[in-house]
Amino acid sequence: MAAPLELSCWGGGWGLPSVHSESLVVMAYAKFSGAPLKVNVIDNTWRGSRGDVPVLATEDNIVSQPAKILNFLRKQKYNADYELSAKQGADTLAYIALLEEKLLPAVLHTFWVESDNYFTVTKPWFASRIPFPLSLILPGRMSKGALNRILLTRGEPPLYHLREVEAQIYRDAKECLNLLSNRLGTSQFFFGDTPSTLDAYVFGFLAPLYKIRFPKVQLQEHLKQLSNLCRFCDDILNSYFRLSLGGISPAGQETVDANLQKLTQLVNKESNLIEKMDDNLRQSPQLPRQKLPTLKLTPAEEESNSLQRLSP
Repeated sequence: MAAPLELSCWGGGWGLPSVHSESLVVMAYAKFSGAPLKVNVIDNTWRGSRGDVPVLATEDNIVSQPAKILNFLRKQKYNADYELSAKQGADTLAYIALLEEKLLPAVLHTFWVESDNYFTVTKPWFASRIPFPLSLILPGRMSKGALNRILLTRGEPPLYHLREVEAQIYRDAKECLNLLSNRLGTSQFFFGDTPSTLDAYVFGFLAPLYKIRFPKVQLQEHLKQLSNLCRFCDDILNSYFRLSLGGISPAGQETVDANLQKLTQLVNKESNLIEKMDDNLRQSPQLPRQKLPTLKLTPAEEESNSLQRLSP
């Protein structure tokens, strides 16, 4: 009997099984390859590390990072690429490198750096799934990590300023989306009628960008103009994740999304209130401790007290 495979990942919303791109990549590949994953969704009771999510655990192994998890699943005979030719395998590696270089920086910026999106959607959603007091700290660290990752790969001469970097990464991302749209064409998947590793990566990167309702939607608007990529995401959701999403109707999903939006806004307000209270406490003047006066008894009172203690 095969060892059980358990995947710990961020949960879903807006009609998605997960709002986290890297978690979605692994979940989609598992569906395509038939790997029997037990999915453990992270919530505010989870005590594990969130830095390496998604994490795949078996009886003998703990594997993190999508590429390593997919390689592990292949070694367990769960291979979504067994029908690909050598050329298609090479194309897969090239397109994944393109996604990580050209599209990922803009996805990270949309979620974690663009202030309107971060404070109204990303931060409250993740904070509501992290236990207090880490919910006040961890989203900010994740935002800084995303910004550092963008600047590390793109903030080099002649792009010295963040504004210049932002303009460039969105130009690159739109160009990448156009290339993906041209490559997909009218096909169901990128290599014909069977999904593969490349389809898992493209779906994982595009689906959150396509479905989540952000106030700033520069890249999202461009994606929605590419109807074949939108159809690609919808087909995978309907074919592989419909049951896991509970068969919610579009009208029901609208209600769920509206309630989620209200919840995340409430969490955000509470988080900001706690931060302000903490700042006020730190800035308030600290009064010196005052000693309580010591009461002294008169000789007559001391004598009377001693006689009372000795009396039966």
